[in-house]
Amino acid sequence: MKKVLILCTGNSCRSIIGEAVINKELNSQGIKAFSAGSNPSGRVNPNAKKVLKAHDAWSDSYYSKTIEEVDSEAPFDLVVTVCDNAKEACPMYSGAKKQVHLGFEDPDGKEYEEFEKTYDLIQEQLLDLVKKELL
Repeated sequence: MKKVLILCTGNSCRSIIGEAVINKELNSQGIKAFSAGSNPSGRVNPNAKKVLKAHDAWSDSYYSKTIEEVDSEAPFDLVVTVCDNAKEACPMYSGAKKQVHLGFEDPDGKEYEEFEKTYDLIQEQLLDLVKKELL
């Protein structure tokens, strides 16, 4: 099983959506995703949870967590930072074979439709990136 870590700052929207999308779409191909934040909010954004439920990708095992909480899963085959560089500083992670950046605008504080757009972008772009790097 290859392991992917999706990192952002708050671990409440984008990284959780990324973790869920990868696990839903690529787990059967031998890829397992985790997510964490450099400064986790301590909660999953309700609209992130709602969009994941709408796409049958939610699991009660998803929660906002620190990088240290996923260290036991290291080494990761791939770490993807998903922060929007124009607004946030993405964390670095040393326990990875490879780290890449694929930024998404943070939908936090916006209408539900923005979470749908973020889900679609993550499904299109992040899945392609992970497949290219690991399959």
